[in-house]
Amino acid sequence: MNQIEDMQTFVRIVEAGSITKAAEQLNTVKSAISRRLALLEKRLGVSLLTRSTRSHTLTEHGQSYYQQSLRIIEEVAAIETGLTQDNCALSGRIRIAAPLVFGLEHLSTALLSFNEQHPDIRFEVDFDDKKVDLVEGGYDLAIRIAKLEDSNLIARKISSTRMVLCASAEYLKRQGELSHPKQLADNHQKLHYSNAKENWQFIDENGKKLTIKIPTTTTSNNGSFLLESAINGDGLIYTPDFICHKAISEGKLQTVLGNFIQASHIPIYALYPQNRHLSHKIRRLVDFLIEYYGSAPYWLVDFTAQK
Repeated sequence: MNQIEDMQTFVRIVEAGSITKAAEQLNTVKSAISRRLALLEKRLGVSLLTRSTRSHTLTEHGQSYYQQSLRIIEEVAAIETGLTQDNCALSGRIRIAAPLVFGLEHLSTALLSFNEQHPDIRFEVDFDDKKVDLVEGGYDLAIRIAKLEDSNLIARKISSTRMVLCASAEYLKRQGELSHPKQLADNHQKLHYSNAKENWQFIDENGKKLTIKIPTTTTSNNGSFLLESAINGDGLIYTPDFICHKAISEGKLQTVLGNFIQASHIPIYALYPQNRHLSHKIRRLVDFLIEYYGSAPYWLVDFTAQK
C-alpha cells in the first residue's frame, strides 16, 4: 500500500470538505475513497475523522496526521522538483480558475502557446468572475485581477491592467463631447458592470477626488457584453484596458476624460494555496505567463491620448 498516496487522499478529503467532493476532484468513486480512508484508519489504529450525515471534523489524531502529511507531501514534491531538469518534458493536468473575459481574450492564447512547447500538458479551465475557493474546488492555480486581501493564498504578479473611460464617436456626437467630468451629469448615461461601484471617481484640476453620479442605461456582469453595447453607442463604459484595447485601436471606441482619471495599475495575479507545494509544471506555467504578458502588456492603452 502506497503511504504517500494515502496521505494525499486524506489531505484531499480534509481540504475538499467531504469524501464526495474529494472523489470528484480525484476522478474516482466515493466508495473507493471511503474504503481507502477506512483501511488507513485501521492500519494506524486511530480514528482520523468524526463523521456525521453531512460533514466531518478532524479528531486530534486526524489533525496531527493532516499536518504531518502536508509536510511530508511537500518535502517529497520539493525533492522531486529539485531533481527535475528544466528541459524535461512536462505532462499532466493543470486545473485553472479564471475570470471570463480575461480568460477568453488573453489566457486562451497564452495557454495555447504554452501547450505548443509542452504538448503533454492538459488544461482544465473554469471561468467565473466570482472568487472561488481554490482548495475546495481542487484548483492548481487561479487568475485574479484585484488588489488581494486573501492572506491564505500565495500570489505572483503576472501582469497589470488600468481602467479606461471610453465611448463611441456616435454616442459622443449624439450626447455631447466631454472635456470635464462635471459634464457627465448633464446628458450622459453609463453602462454599468454589476460588481463595480455605482458612482465614478475622477481627479479634478487641483488633484482632489471628484465623485460623479451618472444614470445607468444597462447593467451586466459581463464585460464583453457591455463593450459591445458601448460600440453600439448605448453609453459610456469604464472598463479595464484588457477588455477595450482592441476596440480603441480599431477606432470603434475612443478614450474620454483621460486627464481626470488616476492612472493606477490593477495587478493581475496567479494564485495558489500556501499549504500546497508549487509543482514544477505550475511554476513553469507561471514563469511563462509573466514573460508572455510582460511588464508592459500588449493591451496597454494610453488613455490620456484623447481624440
